[in-house]
Amino acid sequence: MVKEQLTEQLEAYSRWKKNVSANIATYRQWLEEHDMSSPEDDLRLFETIESLKTDQMTIAVAAEFSRGKTELINAIFFADYKKRLLPSSAGRTTMCPTELFYDHKADQPYIRMLPIESRLEDMSIAELKQHPEYWTAIELDTASPDTMVESFQEIVRVKHVAVDKAVKLGLYNVDQHENEEVPATVEIPMWRHVLISFPHPMLKQGLVLLDTPGLNALGSEPELTMDMLPSAQAVMFILSADTGATKSDMDIWKQHAKLYRENQQTGVLILLNKIDTLWDELQDEAKIQSNIDTQCNTAAEMLDVDRKDVYPVSAQKGLLAKIKKDDSLLQRSGLPAIEKTLSEEILPAKQQIVRDNLVSKIGSMVTQTRDILAGRSHNNQTQLEELRSLSGKNADVLMESMKKLRAEQMVYQKDVENFQTSRQVLKRQLIALSESLNLESLDQLIGKTREVMVDSWTTAGMKKGMKTFFNGARETMTQVNWQVDKANQIVQTIYDRFKNEHGFTKVHPELFQTNKYSRELNQLYERAEEFRNSPVTTMTEQSFVVKKFFVNMVSHARNVFYKANEDAERWAKSAMSPLGKQIKERKMQLEKRLATMQKVKASREQLGANIAILEKELTDLQQQINTIDNILNSINAPLPGTQESKLANLA
Repeated sequence: MVKEQLTEQLEAYSRWKKNVSANIATYRQWLEEHDMSSPEDDLRLFETIESLKTDQMTIAVAAEFSRGKTELINAIFFADYKKRLLPSSAGRTTMCPTELFYDHKADQPYIRMLPIESRLEDMSIAELKQHPEYWTAIELDTASPDTMVESFQEIVRVKHVAVDKAVKLGLYNVDQHENEEVPATVEIPMWRHVLISFPHPMLKQGLVLLDTPGLNALGSEPELTMDMLPSAQAVMFILSADTGATKSDMDIWKQHAKLYRENQQTGVLILLNKIDTLWDELQDEAKIQSNIDTQCNTAAEMLDVDRKDVYPVSAQKGLLAKIKKDDSLLQRSGLPAIEKTLSEEILPAKQQIVRDNLVSKIGSMVTQTRDILAGRSHNNQTQLEELRSLSGKNADVLMESMKKLRAEQMVYQKDVENFQTSRQVLKRQLIALSESLNLESLDQLIGKTREVMVDSWTTAGMKKGMKTFFNGARETMTQVNWQVDKANQIVQTIYDRFKNEHGFTKVHPELFQTNKYSRELNQLYERAEEFRNSPVTTMTEQSFVVKKFFVNMVSHARNVFYKANEDAERWAKSAMSPLGKQIKERKMQLEKRLATMQKVKASREQLGANIAILEKELTDLQQQINTIDNILNSINAPLPGTQESKLANLA
């Protein structure tokens, strides 16, 4: 079964992460034992191991109301319970964003619900997750499916509140209903966000499911569209075969899902659900399939995607087929094709992202260690040949060799002194870079923007304040990029000098890249423009708009600069580390060769003993190189069963 394949792939991915973590821990210990560690390197390795432990694969489901999002989750992940576990029926069921995952730290499965009133707090959902006191919790009895179904019904609860309260919460705007009689009360969701920790095998392996409500909720919770959905590895965008792509469907596609297709770290699966509404018993199978193909072609044209990217599916029939173990109905439901894509395309793509991050964080460090060991091996081999050539030679030959070695050492020592001078030049430039990333000036811009928006009497003035903030933030990032370019040029020049003068061909500088910060800021600017120009923003109560803008967008922008600042400081400490280690290594090797020569000069009997020592060191060095190679191989190992794995096996 493909479902089993998806589970197996998740398990294989989990094993891969654990294996890589274990190898990185071994490498970390190895560096310490061989006196090759530094505080900066040790911290980077520790953070890498921790990031692997907390790594998750998120699949989000986005669509308008009544498109079958929750039914699809039930069909793919919870059919083993022989019933609809999550509330899924006609009408609006998912009233708020719902995350399903497994909390390894919790003693008991649970549902945690964030009251809708938390929208009045000056905290994002991410921040509120760190404060359990804001959440209402229910323990889940996983031994009783019926009890769980009853508990899950709590998620879809609503309540009626006075109009003025709904306005304060940003869930009702009087201007939008100016031609209608103002009601006494307004129906609103009971909860703003729901967390469900559930001991499902796939969730235990790090899978997270994000079930989102419709267009209105996506618009009223900017954090969904700016943080949660973009961070997902896959977004399943669902249309309904019985309605086609409606205006609200197209709005979700254009404002939310389409953006993620352009993000290389997010795959988007387009599902045409409820194809069973086209299963007309008065038509033959060929005609039914033709009708389904027509609907899929129409959807592909409207979304401007390839037909192969549209998956026809019946979540309801797929769930029924799994419960009744009807393989024929399951195949007809189209569900296996989705599960196959998740296991064979989305999950390997996720592994590649994690692998690229690993290579970015520690790849150069591990490769550099291997190069140092290979250099030691080469130097030992050279020295071994040098000592063997001295066997039977007179003292004059030995003295000449020592004379050349001392001259080489003096030249090298002079260049090392110049290296220290160059580091001072770089240090001054790094101070300038740090000043350009200083958060104090950004905080001043934030404070000024808040004053302008709060004091504005018009929507136009408030929107102008939003634009002014992002223009200022982008100008600051332009200045940062300029300072980074200057710092990178200095680093590259220092490395090139030692490469050209001393043959350090295998050591390359890790230049600081700001592309991702600029890209994040530009993407945030685009989303802020959508928020700024959205009719929902225009019609929403002003104080709530200001609150949302700062809690979600401004705080996100500040976080971009905060991360850039942290990464710049980390880079400043490590930029010269590879070259510094090579310089130290070369100096140590020169001193070692000279010391060996002096021993041989003092006593010819030492010649054989030193040759034996070098031969043993060569054997030890090869074993150490093998250890490092194992670490590199573990990072690059593909998941079994993938195309990459098959090609590796053929090779």
